Amino acid sequence: MPAYPNDSSAEIAASLGSLSSGSSVSAVAKRLLEIFTSGEIEAGTRLPPERQLSATLEVGRSAVREALAALEILGIVDVRPGSGTYLRGSASELLPQTLSWGLMLGEPRTLELIEVRGALEIYAARLAATRMSDDALASLGERVQAMRDTADDLPAFVEADLQFHLELARSIDNRVLLDLLQSIRSLLRVWADRAVQDREHANTAISEHAAVYAALVSRDPDAAASAMAKHMHTAGNRLAGSITQ
Repeated sequence: MPAYPNDSSAEIAASLGSLSSGSSVSAVAKRLLEIFTSGEIEAGTRLPPERQLSATLEVGRSAVREALAALEILGIVDVRPGSGTYLRGSASELLPQTLSWGLMLGEPRTLELIEVRGALEIYAARLAATRMSDDALASLGERVQAMRDTADDLPAFVEADLQFHLELARSIDNRVLLDLLQSIRSLLRVWADRAVQDREHANTAISEHAAVYAALVSRDPDAAASAMAKHMHTAGNRLAGSITQ
């Protein structure tokens, strides 16, 4: 079958088929991945808008939005504000990533991923203490303030929390570590969105992120690693609780 041209949103949407109304975000992401890795869509193709995908799959727009957000972090799609969402690579480039993604789904593997994520975040904090530029530190401080400003808006708060960790990971100039963290965050995204359930959780997270930031400002690798370890312990328990409850 010939590849879809770069502007064939209707054809892509028509090929997806519907899911059950109770389908989870992971099911939506899996269905999208099936067509993205079919070889029928060219790299750089603009995807249908959320509204069209939601109608075609017969699921809520929030499920489509979360699935696309996870796929963006994983590196499958590229979301360009004001332009649309585009397929980032060819089938041969995306397939190895999606195979790894699929193999790690399921509660036992997810709990193990939480442990791995904690270790990588601690290591990233240690590296960032000596590698992070002053500009990157200033930007990280803005992420902490964004968390304070959104403490009563939990979806926005979760996004600010995510951006803090992405900012830190990008600052260490280690592409392998960054890719690993992004992939794991993508796999845990749906659980992370549910883990912070009230203002008390948000306040705890703010305090812990502020401690990490303060250690980074002081350029103290041991303090940064220790502060991140404390945060990962708390965050990991929240994530595990959201999965097993």
